[in-house]
Amino acid sequence: MFRSKYPRDIFNEIKWRFDLAKCRIYHIYRGAPGNIKVVDGGMIKSIDTSFLVLQGILEDVYIPYHRITRIEYNNQIIFDRTIRFLPQKVNEKNEKNSI
Repeated sequence: MFRSKYPRDIFNEIKWRFDLAKCRIYHIYRGAPGNIKVVDGGMIKSIDTSFLVLQGILEDVYIPYHRITRIEYNNQIIFDRTIRFLPQKVNEKNEKNSI
């Protein structure tokens, strides 16, 4: 169905061939539950070169394409990137106490 394999190209393909409002975008968002936030495609304001621009309440939200982890269209996954989070740093004080 979709010929593209990169998020920006997929969004442009949906924009010109289908309906952006029917897609869901999962992206890395520090502080959200599981560090992932989900937004509806109807919030897309523009598809820039390096960022996906979403319409915000007070100001626009810029999401870099490398933070997009999944794109769904009509409840089908059309893009999925595995995420590897770095392990959290161990407090140096705790390391000294364990020696």
